Amino acid sequence: MAEQLEVTATWRGRWATDVAVRGHELRVDEPPGAGGEDTGPMPTELFCAALASCFCLAVAYAGRRARVPTPELTVVVRARRAGQELRYERFVVETEAAMEAPTLGRLVEEARSLCWVSNTLAAGVALEYGHTSRDARFPK
Repeated sequence: MAEQLEVTATWRGRWATDVAVRGHELRVDEPPGAGGEDTGPMPTELFCAALASCFCLAVAYAGRRARVPTPELTVVVRARRAGQELRYERFVVETEAAMEAPTLGRLVEEARSLCWVSNTLAAGVALEYGHTSRDARFPK
């Protein structure tokens, strides 16, 4: 896996962007009630989808390593907003599979150390912002 990941979002008007990563592209938008046209999931939904999908893959991987099948494996993420702040204060990650509860519990516990997204959230992360003007009238 690469040491650095790059994802590009290009504004497409109103509240829509096209997001490109490794040759894949997807539309991100807001629902009509928020001024968008609902042409794709919201950024916050993608954020939760990243957590759910990464943790699901981590549980499946833990199962493969332990040679334990994980039939009907699903992960649901529920996010709770921090009052009126523009952030979440809590995520609940619920894993379900058609298997014995103690075995699933062991796989979930192992997956906690394997999931990049939940590890990043749990540890916190430095966040930097930069900018580049493409307007020749405003040199760097």
